[in-house]
Amino acid sequence: MFPEYDVIVVGAGHAGSEAAVAAANLGSKVLLVTMNMDTIAQMSCNPAMGGVAKGQIVREIDALGGYSGIVTDHTMIQFRMLNLSKGPAMWSPRAQSDRMAFAAKWRQMLENHSNIDFWQEMVTGIVVKNKRVVGVRTALGLEIPSKTVILTNGTFLNGIIHIGEKQFGGGRAGARAATGITEQLLELGFESGRMKTGTPPRVDGRSLDWDKMETQPGDENPGKFSFTDTPKLEKQIPCHIAYTNLDVHDTLKTGFDRSPMFAGRIQGIGPRYCPSIEDKIERFSEKDRHQLFVEPEGRNTNEIYVNGFSSSLPEDVQFKALRKIIGFENAKMFRPGYAIEYDFFQPTQLTLSLETRLIENLFFAGQINGTTGYEEAAGQGMIAGMNAHFKIKEEQPLILKRSEAYIGVLIDDLINKGTDEPYRMFTSRAEHRILLRQDNADLRLTPIAHKLGVMNMDERLARVEKKLIGIKSIGAYLEKYSVLPDDINPYLLENNSAPLKQKGKLIKVLARPHLGIDGLRENLPEFDQFLNDFDSEIINSAEIHLKYAGYINKEKEMVSKMNRLEDVILSDDFDYSQIKSLSLEAREKLETLKPKSIGQASRISGVSPSDISVLLVYIGR
Repeated sequence: MFPEYDVIVVGAGHAGSEAAVAAANLGSKVLLVTMNMDTIAQMSCNPAMGGVAKGQIVREIDALGGYSGIVTDHTMIQFRMLNLSKGPAMWSPRAQSDRMAFAAKWRQMLENHSNIDFWQEMVTGIVVKNKRVVGVRTALGLEIPSKTVILTNGTFLNGIIHIGEKQFGGGRAGARAATGITEQLLELGFESGRMKTGTPPRVDGRSLDWDKMETQPGDENPGKFSFTDTPKLEKQIPCHIAYTNLDVHDTLKTGFDRSPMFAGRIQGIGPRYCPSIEDKIERFSEKDRHQLFVEPEGRNTNEIYVNGFSSSLPEDVQFKALRKIIGFENAKMFRPGYAIEYDFFQPTQLTLSLETRLIENLFFAGQINGTTGYEEAAGQGMIAGMNAHFKIKEEQPLILKRSEAYIGVLIDDLINKGTDEPYRMFTSRAEHRILLRQDNADLRLTPIAHKLGVMNMDERLARVEKKLIGIKSIGAYLEKYSVLPDDINPYLLENNSAPLKQKGKLIKVLARPHLGIDGLRENLPEFDQFLNDFDSEIINSAEIHLKYAGYINKEKEMVSKMNRLEDVILSDDFDYSQIKSLSLEAREKLETLKPKSIGQASRISGVSPSDISVLLVYIGR
C-alpha cells in the first residue's frame, strides 16, 4: 500500500509543515501524517506570526526556502515593525494573521508540492530495528516504511486540557490527544517530562464596545516577511488595547479555589514569559491593571482573541471577569480559555542536527523539544527536515552557528543546556544580534540554501546579489558625495544636530544619531534622484549597514575570535572520564553530550571556563 518514503513527518503543525517542505525541497519523497487534514498548520493559539526575535526567525526560514513567511504575507491582516525606537538589532516584524486563511494557504502550498504525500491517521509508535527507525505504526495497525522519521507532535502527546475542576484528554480544543509514542520512547530509554501552556477565551466581536478601547493600527507603510514577490498588504484591520481592573481581579479570585493550577492538578511547567491571568494577579498583586491585546482572528469572522487573558479557571468565572473589563460589558464568549499539559523530551537527547542520540534516523522538532511558539517550532522543523534528507544522502548536516542565525541560537541552547520551562526566543538570547538582523536574513542564509541545493533558489540568489550590489553602490555614493552646509544645516538643526561649518562627506552626516536616509533625501534632491534606482529593502539595509558599520565590524571580530574555539574539533570517542582535572559535573555532561567542538563544550550547562582551559591544555592548544 505504501512505498518506502525518504522522510515521514508525524504531525502537520508549524514544525511538521516546514519539515515536510524542507525535505521535499531538497528532493526527498515525504509523507506528512496528521490526525486531521483540516487542521494543517492551524494557529492553535494567537492568530499572529513574528514578534520580538520571532520575526527574525520567520525571515530566516524564508531565506532558507521555507514557506512560513510566504504564507504570512498572503494572509496577514495587519503588519507592525516592533521596537523601532531601539537599534536595528531589536527591530522585529509582526503580523496579525487571518487564522483560517493562514491554514488554508499552507495546505494549498503543501498539496501543490509533488514530493509530498499525505495520510490522515494517528501515529501510535515508531518501528525500530537495531536502534534505527525504519518507519511508523498507526492506530489501524499499519506499518509505513521510511528511511527517516521526524516527530513534531506539538501539545498532543498525552495532552490533558484543564478548565476549572474539569479535565479531559485533548491536543487542543476539539482535538483528541495522541497516545502510544511517549510510552514507546520511554521504553527505548528516552527521558520525558511534562509542560503546560494555555490559551485565552475567544469572544464575539459584535458584543464588544470598541469605542471604549485604544485602537492599535498597523504600520502606515506595511512591510512583509518574505524576500520574494509576495503581495503588498492592503486594507489593514486594527487591533485594540484594553485593560483589566481591580473588579476583574476580584472576580477572578473567586475561582482560585477551583483553579487546577493553584490546586496542584497541573504538574507541567508553564511559560514564564506568558503567564495566565490568574498567575499574573497572584504574582504581581501590587498592579491594579494588566494590558490586554484584543485581536481579530480574521477578515471574515467575528471571533476575537483576548491576548493576555489566558486562563484555566472555571468557565463561569472567566465569563464574569471578562464582563468587568471596560468595553467588554456585554461580551459573549465563543469558548473559554484553558490550560493544556503535554509530554516533551529533553532536547539534550538530540545532536545539533536534531537527530536523537538513542535511535538513528529519528528526529524531533517543535514543542516535543520543550519550546513554545509557532516560529520556534517552524525553525526547528526546517532544520530537522533538511538534516533528515542529508542523513539519507550521507552528507554533512546543516548546523547553523550562533553567529549565523537565531535558529542556530535556538538549537544550540536546547541541545547544550536543555530546558526546564517552555523555551521562547528573545533578542537577548543572541549574543551576536547586531549581525542577526531581520533585514539581512537573506544575505546570511540564502547563499547557504543555494549551495545546499534547495529548490528554486537561483532567483533568490540573484536577488541577494542585486541587494549586495545596491548596498555597495549606496555606500560608495555616500563616501564620495560632499554636502554644502546651506543644503543640509536646516535639517541638522531641526533634529538637534550640530550644523556643518564647511563642506563635508554625506557618510559622516548619516553616521550622526537621529539622522536617516529619508531625511537626507528630503533635503538633497540629487541624492533622492540617485536612490530612485533602488527599492526600499535595499535602501533600508544599506542605511543600517553604513550607519552601524563600526558596531557590525567589532561584532564580526568577536565572532572570528569565538570561531577559533568552534574550529577546535572534539572527536566522538574522546574519553572525558580519563581527565581527572575536569570537574565531576563537566565529565558527566561532556561524556553524555559529546560536543563536536570546544566552542560547543563551552556552552554546555555545568562546564566552567576552567574546564575548557583543562581541555585546551589536554589537546595541546
